[in-house]
Parts: sequence; C-alpha cells; structure tokens
Amino acid sequence: MTTTPFISREGVTRRRVLGAALAVGAAAPLAATGPAWAGPAAPAARASERLTLPAPTGPHPVGTVQLHLVDRSRPDAVAGPGHFRELMATVWYPARDVRRYPVAPWMPAGAFRAFVDDAGLSELASLGPLTAGHMGAPVRRSGHFGGRLPVVVFSHGAHSHQGDHTVMVQELASHGYAAVTIAHQYDTYTEYPDGRVAVPLDDRRAPTLPGDFADDLRFVLDCVEQLAAGRNPDVDRKKLPAGLLGSLDPRRMGALGWSKGGTATACATLADERIRAGLSLDAPMQMNPPLAGDLHRPFMMMSAEFSRATDPAAAAFWSHLRGRRLDIRAEGAVHISYGDNEALYPQVAKVYGWTAQQLQDVIGTLDPDRAVKIQQVYPLAFFDEHLRHGQGHLLDGPSPAYPEVTFLP
Repeated sequence: MTTTPFISREGVTRRRVLGAALAVGAAAPLAATGPAWAGPAAPAARASERLTLPAPTGPHPVGTVQLHLVDRSRPDAVAGPGHFRELMATVWYPARDVRRYPVAPWMPAGAFRAFVDDAGLSELASLGPLTAGHMGAPVRRSGHFGGRLPVVVFSHGAHSHQGDHTVMVQELASHGYAAVTIAHQYDTYTEYPDGRVAVPLDDRRAPTLPGDFADDLRFVLDCVEQLAAGRNPDVDRKKLPAGLLGSLDPRRMGALGWSKGGTATACATLADERIRAGLSLDAPMQMNPPLAGDLHRPFMMMSAEFSRATDPAAAAFWSHLRGRRLDIRAEGAVHISYGDNEALYPQVAKVYGWTAQQLQDVIGTLDPDRAVKIQQVYPLAFFDEHLRHGQGHLLDGPSPAYPEVTFLP
C-alpha cells in the first residue's frame, strides 16, 4: 500500500483538537477551535466490536459498486503533465438479490486507517463500521418511469470522505434511488484500485475550492449519463453489477452536499440544468467569486451553524431562489449533526470514556437517534417531491412527528 503525500501538520492538529472526528470535514469551514478534552487518549475500555450504522428503512436491500473515474478535460497540475483529475465514486442502488454479496465497509481499510490516525484515534483502525450496501449485487429496476432509477449525487465536506453521509445515502437507495457519492481529489481520504491511499493535501499545495467540487459533481453527472446510455465510465473497465447499465434516469437527477460540498451543490445547481433539485446540509455558501444568479429550480437548505441569520452568503443565496425553496433547522443541531457523526460519535464516546457533556460539546443537544431519523426522512421527502412527483406532506410545514424541526421563513 502506498499513500499520497500526507496532510499538513496544521490539519492534523485541528483534527486532534476536535477529537473523534469521524467526519473530519465538520471542522473545515470553521475556526480551528474545539473542546480542550478532545486530545488523543487511550480508550477507557478496550473496544472489541465494530462501530455500527443504523439500517436503512426502505423496502429494498441495497447494492453498491465503486467506480474509478478520470476527467480528461481537466489536467492535474499537482500530479504533473499527462495526468488528469482522478476521482473515486460509489453508486448505491436498490438491489434485487443480496444473499451472495458481501457488505461494503464505511471506508476502505487503508483510507480508514489514515483517517483515524490523523484524528489521534488509531485504536479504532480495526473497528470501521460496515454499511448496508452489498458489493456488486444486481440492480432492482423501478416499476415506474420506464424502469429507470432517479439519481442523487453527493458531495462531501472539506478534508472528509465520500462515506461520511452513508446513513442518508443508503436510505435513499433503499427507497429506490441511485445515489452516487464522490471522493474529491486532494481533499479526501480514499483508496484507489491500485492500492494508493489518498489523504487531504495542504491547501497551499493543492487548493481545492468549492468550484472544483462543483466541477467534479458535473463531471459525475456526465458519467451518470454514460451509465444511462449503457456505457461503462470506469477507466479500468471494471465489471459492473448486473442491470446497472441502462438503469439510471438522466432526466431525474438531483444533488446533495454537506458543508463545502453543500456550497458546491449550490454552485453546480446554478450552473447545470440537469440538476432538477438541490439540497445543502449546513453549507456556508462562501465562494470567490460569490454565488450569483437566480435559480428557478427547487432548492432546500438544512441549516445549523451556517444559518441565514449568521451567514450573509447563505442569506444572499436564499434571496436568489425563485423556485420552490425550503430552509429547515433541527433544534440543538450543530454543523456535524446532519451526517453519520450522530450515529458514530456516541459509540466512540463509550470507547474513550467521554462524559455526556463532552459528547454534547461535539454533536450538540439534538438527540442522536432523532438526528438520524431527521436526516433519513427530510432529504427523502424533498427528492421524492421533485424527482418522483411524490404527494407527501412532510415538507408542507411543522410536523408533530418531528417537533425538533423548524421551518425558517
């Protein structure tokens, strides 16, 4: 196994200060501050079981496959002449039969090891969670829209990884979506088919901006169109799961992103009409040049620390939304609340013997089980409304089933 040049020491220090950091990108747009207790420390008790993720609630089992993609329209200045932008992507989809197919890990082993090492949590290296996705399982085709699946493309946060919202992604897949997650080169932890393990690079060496993420997202839409047309975009010509070619619907594509990835989602949605609906998870919306132009397609914001009241860039973006627009906030949510953190941090807290207050300092006061449920139902309701013409009422306003969720005017 080889590893690409390691992350800057400044980045490592920030991760150590922020403790368990099972979604390191949570801190990326924030100041490098955090609870003083969250330094590297020996676990209070020896962990013996894997961390776990909650199961998806949809009617379908989930399949998954990784793709190795190269965007030959974008030379890679960091790697040098003859190299182009290189991405890993993962497709999650409803599966027809999963009995003979192994489940996928949350992150490839080498990438997870680098990830927890950077966080000062090497003891967790063998405890990476498994997902609900079965690798290579055959695709279950939809009975509607010509048998094709609506698609949602996901963009992760800064210095994070494509698995950090697996709860949300596999939930969509279990309800009949194809969800495609992207590992943004030079700003992520990932593993390539030849064994290379990539970690985030110092921004001074490889500056990766929200606009770069947005370009990645749009390139992946191109790859979705290739899959829809029956062509395999994997540069290694990897064998794809039975039924994947021709199963995706390029006329019903949405985008989803968290933090920096949420800003990229807004940028890509403004620029690309193939994105029928966009959803950002607590995104700062800060770009240079700023996001500009009116958007006449649906867009939803799930806010926490980057609210319109505190982030002028988010308020400015909101003012240009001319189509269906929604902004919700879960009481007690913090920046990392909309993601796998809410499921994983409480388990890490037990391993390391954190107090309830120490855990709350990281994930906020929103109950973790409720946080998981909120991130399962609200994105699904939004994409159902705009990619499948669903008739649900969850997004009509406050719901007694989710009293924590406020609709911001």
